Amino acid sequence: METPQDPQADDPLDDFEPRRITLDGVSKVVHVTGSGPAVIVMTEMPGISPQVARFSRWVRAAGFTVYMPSLFGRDGALPQVEEGIATFRRACVSAEFRALAGGAPSPAMQWLRALARLAHAQCGGPGVGAIGMCFTGNFALSMMLEPAMLAPVMCQPSLPLDDPAGTGMAPDELAAVRERLEREDLTVLAYRFDGDRHCRAQRFAAFREALGERFVARVLPDSAAHPAPPPFFAQVVGSPHSVVTAHLIDEAGQPTLRARDEILSFFARRLGG
Repeated sequence: METPQDPQADDPLDDFEPRRITLDGVSKVVHVTGSGPAVIVMTEMPGISPQVARFSRWVRAAGFTVYMPSLFGRDGALPQVEEGIATFRRACVSAEFRALAGGAPSPAMQWLRALARLAHAQCGGPGVGAIGMCFTGNFALSMMLEPAMLAPVMCQPSLPLDDPAGTGMAPDELAAVRERLEREDLTVLAYRFDGDRHCRAQRFAAFREALGERFVARVLPDSAAHPAPPPFFAQVVGSPHSVVTAHLIDEAGQPTLRARDEILSFFARRLGG
């Protein structure tokens, strides 16, 4: 496993290629690196932090091409309090993400499905993997409505913000995803900390009810979380939250590191990286 850059300082992302990709008339910067089948790494709030980039480098080292779209925030910034709060507030009122319950799909979701099609066309292989975190957590599951998507991972899915048992997906979408998971013998991996205030047990119960045994949940004890995450997570998030990024402890035997390794193995099994 390659050595990451310092996760406690801004990350220049200079080992990624920033590409401006226009899909369905919408243009976004996507940071691309690596080779092999594609994995889309969707950042958590408040943006592509050094910890999110570190995870992407681990995915790259495992034999995949990483597509890391810039969805909000300042790319590479260590999550600070004031800047993070401002980013969070903008995203909450953005029509692109629809952070509150409402049942309608997020417009960002359509763009991400198109990105999955493009990434598969560019990288080949049996299909594409994706991991969503926090604000983007349930996007990885919704992307299963795109046939190229084969390996979805949900980390601490936090939307909708105002409904702890909400899934952020319409019932017909969930039914279509379940039908595909069963038809193609696929699964979705999901992770959260037990005491996470933003992704509670009710949400995982709702996904389990909708998807049955195809929803493979991992709940980590709060004691497994890094005790000194970046300022935004320590002062604003205020609970164990980010399983493979801000609250990951990069030491052998740690539950968060085992979660990372399980995710990488999942991508390898499904995509052949």
